[in-house]
Amino acid sequence: MRPSIIQPPHIEPLGSRHDRAAFTCGKPALETWLTRQARQEMERMVSVTYVLQGTKPSDIAGYYTLAATSVLLNDLPAGVAKRLPRYPAVPATLLGRLAVASEYQGQRLGELLLMDALRRCWETSKTIGSTAVITDAKDAGAQRFYEKYDFRAFEGIPRRLFLPMATVKQLFT
Repeated sequence: MRPSIIQPPHIEPLGSRHDRAAFTCGKPALETWLTRQARQEMERMVSVTYVLQGTKPSDIAGYYTLAATSVLLNDLPAGVAKRLPRYPAVPATLLGRLAVASEYQGQRLGELLLMDALRRCWETSKTIGSTAVITDAKDAGAQRFYEKYDFRAFEGIPRRLFLPMATVKQLFT
């Protein structure tokens, strides 16, 4: 039997009490990044990692990262770009990584983490401009996951996807 997360789910910024070394998800790049780089990137204010607490306060049932980014206006589909100012690049929020620990998979925690990330993106966009949430799917399965939630592919940029902030806004208003 798989462990379940505490109820209600608790998502918070990664801290020193979280056991990063114990996290496994079946994707070595996502495991290594959490273990070796996540805290450094937070200390350097490059990105923020949010973790979903598992059965113990130190358990990481899943995580995602957020960072500021920009997107070239010309990379966006014409229908999206025409509604934006004619700047060379416009602000966006990068959903850099999202992973669920192996022992917690199959409980729709990826969806829970994604919705929490999108809510944070929407809330932040009200004080710091962001036109979209951008992500780079690590593989075809990850791309299908994001597309299920209406993320759209950039033309000519493999596995790079976006969700307009106007769409995110509809989820939370």
